[in-house]
Amino acid sequence: MSTPEINQVLAQMRLVQAQATGGAVAPQQQVPQTDFGDLLQRSIDAVNDTQKQAGNLRTAFEQGQEGIDLAEVMIAAQKSSVSFQAMVEVRNKLVEAYKDVMSMPV
Repeated sequence: MSTPEINQVLAQMRLVQAQATGGAVAPQQQVPQTDFGDLLQRSIDAVNDTQKQAGNLRTAFEQGQEGIDLAEVMIAAQKSSVSFQAMVEVRNKLVEAYKDVMSMPV
């Protein structure tokens, strides 16, 4: 997830918090509505692209293509791994939040 997307999600969370506590919402806190599903899908696509790029670099290095450094391959693999782990943690938190919401009495 990129920094602008994170900032947008945080701004939406602050807006919801202000509305829930009955606080006045300042005009500068108004954020354009973004579909959470679209945001999540873009993040998943970014992780997938990172994994594909790492795989392509690994394959190119294994085939001995010119201009491919081992360091570049290893960095791409680590970026891919870190982004995937971050996405798994986000998924786990979403599942946990869903279970909490579903267990709340109505």
